[in-house]
Amino acid sequence: MTTIDELNKSKIPVIVFDKKLEQFRDKVLFPEKLEKAKEILARVGLPKKIK
Repeated sequence: MTTIDELNKSKIPVIVFDKKLEQFRDKVLFPEKLEKAKEILARVGLPKKIK
């Protein structure tokens, strides 16, 4: 087990997920916004990746 000091010095964040969020994994919560976003991406496309 890691100590508090090791966690504080670590550059990796410690994240704890709430198990209640699993019920939303495969559900679309905002279908209108999703359709609008898909429409915009189809028309405009993704931005160019900066190297």
